[in-house]
Amino acid sequence: MRRPPPTRAPEPSVGLPGRRLAPAPSDPAELEREAALARLFDVHYSSMLRLAVLLGADDPENVVAEAYYQIYRKWRRLRDVEAAEAYLRSTVCNLTRMRIRHLQVARKHVENPPVPPDGSVASAESTALLRDDQRVLIDALQQLPSRQREALVLRHWLGLKESEIAAVMGISSGSVKTHTARGIAALTRAMEARR
Repeated sequence: MRRPPPTRAPEPSVGLPGRRLAPAPSDPAELEREAALARLFDVHYSSMLRLAVLLGADDPENVVAEAYYQIYRKWRRLRDVEAAEAYLRSTVCNLTRMRIRHLQVARKHVENPPVPPDGSVASAESTALLRDDQRVLIDALQQLPSRQREALVLRHWLGLKESEIAAVMGISSGSVKTHTARGIAALTRAMEARR
C-alpha cells in the first residue's frame, strides 16, 4: 500500500487589507520592505485617514488602504525611502480626487440617486473624528472647489510648506498661494454667513 506524500504546513502570509495574500518573504530586501511599510502604517495611518476625510472622500478607509497598496507595489522604485510619507500623502490626495470625480460622473447618470435622511454619508470613523463645533467648518470646507480644499487642508491641517503642497498637488507654488487665498476668503464668507 502506498503512503500519501507528506504535506507541508502552509507558509504564513502577509499583505495589506483587501488584497490577495502572498507567501511570507524570505529575501532580506523583502523583509526590510515589509518592516518599513509596517512602520509607515503604524505612524501615518490615522493622519492619512483624517486627510482623506477632510478632502471629502466618501470611503476614506478604502482610499487609504489603496494608497498603502500602491506604495507597497512601487516600493522598489522609490528613489528615497524617506520620501515615502510624501508619496503616501500625494497618493491619498490623488485617489480622493479621482474618487470624487468618478462619483460626480456616476451621479449625473443616475436619475434618482438615493439620499440619506440627513443628506450626508459618513463612516463611523469620520463621524468620530469630527466634533460638533467643527461640523460647521467642515461643511463649509466641503463646499469649496477641490483644489482650494486640498490646498487649505495640506497647509493648515498638515502644516506643509508651499513647496511641499505644490509637489503633492502637482502645481506651482504661485497656484498654491492662489488656491489657499481664495479658499480662505470663501471659508470666511461661509462662516460669517452662518453666524
